[in-house]
Parts: sequence; C-alpha cells; structure tokens
Amino acid sequence: MSTLPLFHGRPDEPRTAREDAAYDFLQKHNIPFRRVDHAPAMTMEDCVAIDGALGVSMCKNLFLCNRQKTDFYLLLMPGDKPFRTKELSTQLETARLSFGSAEDMERLLGVSPGAVTVMGLINDKENLVRLLIDKDLLTDAEIGCHPLVNTSSVAFSMQALLQTLLPATGHTPTVVTLAYV
Repeated sequence: MSTLPLFHGRPDEPRTAREDAAYDFLQKHNIPFRRVDHAPAMTMEDCVAIDGALGVSMCKNLFLCNRQKTDFYLLLMPGDKPFRTKELSTQLETARLSFGSAEDMERLLGVSPGAVTVMGLINDKENLVRLLIDKDLLTDAEIGCHPLVNTSSVAFSMQALLQTLLPATGHTPTVVTLAYV
C-alpha cells in the first residue's frame, strides 16, 4: 500500500511555470486526472510507490534521436519492458538510434532528464518529435506520466490521450511492437 496522498486535479498552490502549464493544458481540454506529489522520480524503480498511489503503471518514456540528430522520437512503452535500440531502429528503418541530449529534450519538449513525458508534446509546437507508442500500452485503460516535472505524477484515461491530448498537440502516434524477451 502506498503512503503517497492521492489528489484529484491540480494543486491548490502555484507550482513552477512548467508544471502549471501541464495542469492548465489538462484543465483547458477537460481531461480529468489524479495526481500524486513525490520525491524526484528518476528511474522506473522510483515509480513503484507512485504506481500504487495512482493505481496505474507509469509508462517508460524515452527521448531518442537518429545519429545525425535530425529526427527525434518520444517512445512510450510499458515500464517493465526492456528497450532494445536495434529492435526499434529496424521498425523505423533508421540506421542508429540513441538517446537525445538534454539540450534537445529541453528545446523540443520543454523537459529535463528524468521528466520525459508525453505531456512534453504540448511544447512541441513545430511537431518535430515523432511519437511512438508500444502496442501493449494501447490496451491499458489509463496512462501514468509526469506533468513536465518529475516531482509529481498524473494518471488519466488512454482515451483522453488518444482522442484529446494528441489531437490538441497535432501529434499522431506511430504504433510500434517491442518484445518482452
């Protein structure tokens, strides 16, 4: 049982401009959400208590780029699934993928390392980041992610992600299939 308090909606007190922007977006688009506040979550192991409090498994969010740093990707996948670069590179028909730099992450998604989230797409006004979603996530009723900072986490419906958040940001997901083995 988690000891993290569960809240419905945004905090009563102002947060950083970045975090407030995430809550503003969710409210503007009438996306109901649950929230927990916590110590910085830098790894999937840090998310265990968050999962328990929100009642959802936080997904793994990876910011990737090609070797030339001309194509950028945000990959959402189940937190317990291992990431294999070669497997994804083959599906995208790109020679090599690597993790994107902190500078590109900040410039394109408006987030810092450890806070990568699908909500970062609200900052990708030029649609320079291609969203990739592992097919196994699409069967989940809800998605858990950070609201642009890694000291809070939110959960909302997968339907809201696919039918409201992504259309509002102008992003269309590419579904990929990643193996557990």
